[in-house]
Amino acid sequence: MKKYDYVLVGSGLYAGVFAWYAKKHGKSCLVVERRSQPGGNIYCQEIEGIHVHQYGAHIFHTSNKKVWDFVNGLAEFNRYTNSPVACYKGEMYNLPFNMNTFHKLWGVCTPKEAMEKIREQQADIQGEPNNLEEQAIRLVGRDIYERLIKGYTEKQWGRDCKDLPSFIIRRLPVRYTYDNNYFNDRYQGIPIGGYNVLTEKLFAGCDMELGRDFLEDREYYAEAGETIVYTGPIDAYYGYRFGKLEYRSLRFETEVLDEPNYQGNAVVNYTERKVPYTRIIEHKHFEFGTQEKTVITREYPAEWTPGTEPYYPVNDEKNAGLYRQYYQLAQNEAHVIFGGRLAEYQYYDMDKVIESAMNRAEQEFGEK
Repeated sequence: MKKYDYVLVGSGLYAGVFAWYAKKHGKSCLVVERRSQPGGNIYCQEIEGIHVHQYGAHIFHTSNKKVWDFVNGLAEFNRYTNSPVACYKGEMYNLPFNMNTFHKLWGVCTPKEAMEKIREQQADIQGEPNNLEEQAIRLVGRDIYERLIKGYTEKQWGRDCKDLPSFIIRRLPVRYTYDNNYFNDRYQGIPIGGYNVLTEKLFAGCDMELGRDFLEDREYYAEAGETIVYTGPIDAYYGYRFGKLEYRSLRFETEVLDEPNYQGNAVVNYTERKVPYTRIIEHKHFEFGTQEKTVITREYPAEWTPGTEPYYPVNDEKNAGLYRQYYQLAQNEAHVIFGGRLAEYQYYDMDKVIESAMNRAEQEFGEK
């Protein structure tokens, strides 16, 4: 008999949700996490009484009532609504693109006027768009593209929009209403007390080893548990047999400011190419904080290299083909479950990670 029913590699949402179901069904779990704290990318550090999103802004949103009820059964969520603004050469624009944005750009007041303006600019691109720039202009016109898409996207991907494939932005949200709510989902909010409240409940009752790399001692951990739930990079699991999958990374600069309110909003995007960061996050606004000080984080896109954190998969044809090779190997594993954004090489929103883990746990434990 092995000591644990499940060894969970990583301590993000996929592992947490699976662990919660496993414990519910009387299973024993060991969590192996290479970082010094649990929670994956939703980990929050408390600074000056503010819950700082250590790995970038995480705003929970979903239209899946089952997922919403699940997370609310573990933590109380506030009424935070994501309404980011964009700064371009000192001018502030509402996001997503809506009537407030169009009025600021062109002085138009009605949806009809805005539609006519966009339609006029869309005509600049005839035929099938050949790259991201042409696709963006076809969708929203040249003014919005030049001010609010071009610089931000080039920073994010580290290359010119003309050199990026058009499929990266198949759609762009355009609303002909005066509504600054970024998401269309039915439910939205932030856990009161930060995301650690949620992850502590998910992993309650599990043994946990922090600062340990599963891949450096995989034989030991394979002997410790009947089944491995692996949420790390799938190519690393197989020793990069077919080559390395590509990612974009991020780096963060966090600063405590001796003032109560720095920018008046949780998220401000900086869409000029020459501004090196893509956005500034002011964390207290996620929870309507009234602390005397504030904490801000500048978020910089970065090239990914082995040893740095992988954030965004590069979903081009080359990487898709490479992932399919690793996926085929994974299908032959009798005692390993692969799940989460790194193991599945997908950029998942939080609710989709939870939904995926719930579905797999239901298969595993026969729960409906």
